[in-house]
Amino acid sequence: MACLSDESWVSLPKMLSRRLSLGGQKQDVEEETKHYDSVNTGYRLEKVFPVYALGIREPDSANDVLAFSVANLGDPIWDSVREEAKLEAEKEPILSSFLYASILSHDCMEQALAFVLANRLQNPTLLATQLMDIFCDVMMHDKGIQRSIRLDVKAFKDRDPACLSYSSALLYIKGYHSLQVYRVAHALWGQGRKVLALALQSRISEVFGVDIHPAAKIGEGILLDHATGVVIGETAVVGNRVSLMHGVTLGGTGKEVGDRHPKVGEGALIGASATILGNIKIGEGAMIAAGSLVLKAIPPRSMVAGIPANVIGYLDEHDPSLTMKHDASKEFFEHVAAKK
Repeated sequence: MACLSDESWVSLPKMLSRRLSLGGQKQDVEEETKHYDSVNTGYRLEKVFPVYALGIREPDSANDVLAFSVANLGDPIWDSVREEAKLEAEKEPILSSFLYASILSHDCMEQALAFVLANRLQNPTLLATQLMDIFCDVMMHDKGIQRSIRLDVKAFKDRDPACLSYSSALLYIKGYHSLQVYRVAHALWGQGRKVLALALQSRISEVFGVDIHPAAKIGEGILLDHATGVVIGETAVVGNRVSLMHGVTLGGTGKEVGDRHPKVGEGALIGASATILGNIKIGEGAMIAAGSLVLKAIPPRSMVAGIPANVIGYLDEHDPSLTMKHDASKEFFEHVAAKK
């Protein structure tokens, strides 16, 4: 980041607060945050934040222009993120410069996310500027990723009671961060840029404690709750709307090559520290209890537990991943016992 003068540092929260308050300004907040060099701002943001911090880059092709337009057209998630950031900046002026650099200075969610991820993953030999270019280039040209990053952040907001807002997921939650860096790495892997994809995998593991092979196939609307210790192998497949708690392993069983990792159906809920090994299928809407060791296929909408795991019942709900109810009550076990 560029160094701030004492005057800039002291006045920036006040300037931001004044810009975020409605009423009597020549331009509304939306126009001011988009036109960085406007005469009305009275100062140039480049003097406060470097260009990469602002997330500004000139569209270099018609595809870039199209991607920018798509990202900015009718985007309620991004609108919510911006509004939340404005409110937080007013509540906590000490965070105003951070919130401005991370969210409010950007044109779209892709740019803001690229900025946040780049600053989380940078190291002395892999610069934030380089990482931001990589993330922006991939996300701004991939409509699938653009859709997934929004469905994923909605999953965190809807299913994790500790997630206060969309903006908090984007800024702070490492499960969301690791998942989005995986998505970029997966796209790079598909482009044949495997060395770069593996470098990103390594940084995800080092920084977030999450190890997802870039060749794995993961759907959208995914929740990695807490995420620490999650391991997903190269040939694993995870369907849409799946929720995985911390410590989950989707692994192989030895040195075999080829298709050797689990296939998790849509809407499944996998409890903390559950281990699923081998090329086996976890049925849609299944619930795997915490600490289970799964070594064989699991039927759809079944509840399994134990080491090794066995079916202990069946679920009425279609997607347990959405309700996040992964504890079997005493009444449930009594009901199961009575049926045997």
